[in-house]
Amino acid sequence: MGIKRVYTPKADFVPAFTLLPSSAQPTPHFHGQSPQSGKFKVLNFREMDLIHLDLRCLYAIVICTAFGSTCSSNAEIKVNPPQDFEIVDPGYLGYLYLQWQPPLFLDNCKECMVEYELKYRNIDSENWKTIITKNLHYKDGFDLNKGVEAKIHTLLRGQCTNGSEVQSSWSEATYWTSPQGNLETKVWDMNCIYYNWQYLLCSWKLGTGVHFDTNYNLFYWYEGLDHALQCADYIQGNGKNIGCRFPYLESPDYKDFYICVNGSSKSQLIRPSYFIFQLQNIVKSLPPDYLSIIVKDSDEINLKWNIPNGPIPSKCFIYEIKFTEDDTTWVTTTFENEIYVRRTSNESQQLCFLVRNRMNIYCSDDGIWSEWSDTQCWRDGMWKEILLFFLIPFAFVLIFILLISCLLTSKQKALLKMMFHTKQEVFSHQETLC
Repeated sequence: MGIKRVYTPKADFVPAFTLLPSSAQPTPHFHGQSPQSGKFKVLNFREMDLIHLDLRCLYAIVICTAFGSTCSSNAEIKVNPPQDFEIVDPGYLGYLYLQWQPPLFLDNCKECMVEYELKYRNIDSENWKTIITKNLHYKDGFDLNKGVEAKIHTLLRGQCTNGSEVQSSWSEATYWTSPQGNLETKVWDMNCIYYNWQYLLCSWKLGTGVHFDTNYNLFYWYEGLDHALQCADYIQGNGKNIGCRFPYLESPDYKDFYICVNGSSKSQLIRPSYFIFQLQNIVKSLPPDYLSIIVKDSDEINLKWNIPNGPIPSKCFIYEIKFTEDDTTWVTTTFENEIYVRRTSNESQQLCFLVRNRMNIYCSDDGIWSEWSDTQCWRDGMWKEILLFFLIPFAFVLIFILLISCLLTSKQKALLKMMFHTKQEVFSHQETLC
């Protein structure tokens, strides 16, 4: 696990120690010496030891004056851990504040840079997250189904430590939510899908062993909201809340999305469940449509489809293509909405493909595959089938028209013949009368 540094504008620093000015240093005084007389007397061993000590102090003062305030060895420099280290829950369903106060006696460290190394994790995690910062607080998300532990110490670097690093002891803190209810009362099989990067829907299954009057409620929060909100549109089954349809979410992408599902019952306590999602990792888009397959020559085939409609940028898709040549099927992926493939045999009679898509690694850490598109096929001699498809109905229509025409013509001839025969009879009758 790498170490993350958090930087802030430079603050005033305080030295780890101070030196008395030369005017404040003790002045050596030789016992038995008269300032006016200029006469000296023989000193005993104790007096000589005191003189030697005073000379050593004077020598140290001269060295420190010449080389600045770096005369103390690292072993003599110590720094205290931060004060009042605590983990605070502001009610954001897992987004916690870690905060502390500067260590004691930092007023003596103006010539040093003071930083804090913070380590934290959920209690059952093997890895610590490490942050180095100059701030007095840090915020991050945690799984509140488990406990949280953190530790911090002070780092001192700079001229006052002769360029090396001095570390304080660790200060530690832990945080747990108040446990209530049996584990069996929690909801399970929580499933959230962000459909087409527009509509979020979550569903769950009821806890086992809960009483008939138990019902569940969902609360959610993400950075940008003033406080946690409750679901306003529950999905129900048998009168129980088993899911939530979320309203339009304002800029929730690439942020942790915190959910808590708790319950209520008059006869038992219900254990709450906590979840953290990144919405771009649970996006399920619409499948591609308008597939086309073009055989350009004897063996090269162009497969193409439309980019799914919606707010997802085209650069965020990866496509999976399932291609079938007669009885042989293979799968490939591409970042484009077009691909060229080659036939394995010029004698293949049928080529088919279908496509699905999801978010790629450039826009999310994970994604949910869409449904498969409709299948698009090409068959050898398909133009003949198409021709027959149109010709056969046309032939039937033509034959039908011819039959109708023949019938009409026949009836018309019969009618004319009958009219002519009638006229002949009328004419013969007139001749007889005459």
